[in-house]
Amino acid sequence: MSEDLADLDIQEGINMTIMLAQAPQVKFLHSRTREEAIHALVGVLNVDQKVVFDAVMQRERVISTGIGIGIAIPHAKIASIEDFSVVIGIVKHDGIEWDAIDNLPVKLILLICGPDDRHREYLQLLSELTKKIKQEDVRQALFSAKAEEEVVKIFEEC
Repeated sequence: MSEDLADLDIQEGINMTIMLAQAPQVKFLHSRTREEAIHALVGVLNVDQKVVFDAVMQRERVISTGIGIGIAIPHAKIASIEDFSVVIGIVKHDGIEWDAIDNLPVKLILLICGPDDRHREYLQLLSELTKKIKQEDVRQALFSAKAEEEVVKIFEEC
């Protein structure tokens, strides 16, 4: 069984890399608030942006998605969305107050949205992203990235 899980993790990692390489969704942010940042990230998606923004903000009102160490992972599952999207936001100043569990400002935001009927894949994507960004060297490289291509390359190499 552990081999199956290892294969699944590898496959999910490959899928995420392909997703980022085919259509980089990276946004460098100068936003000062959580709402501004989420609005800017949702703005790059080719979906009903109001529906996604409202769903993500509703999730934020339940509990902050600031997981600590300068990272937030706002996310939502939405019936009208057919596939997963990830938008990577890199804050280009000292960070955004996000009510994170460690009270540190957020400098890296991973916005995830996906269909509400693919729960397992949703959790696998969330898990794969979290594993990657918990690596100190990966986080520091992302914090200092200056171009979309650089961000995609960081994810490909970790």
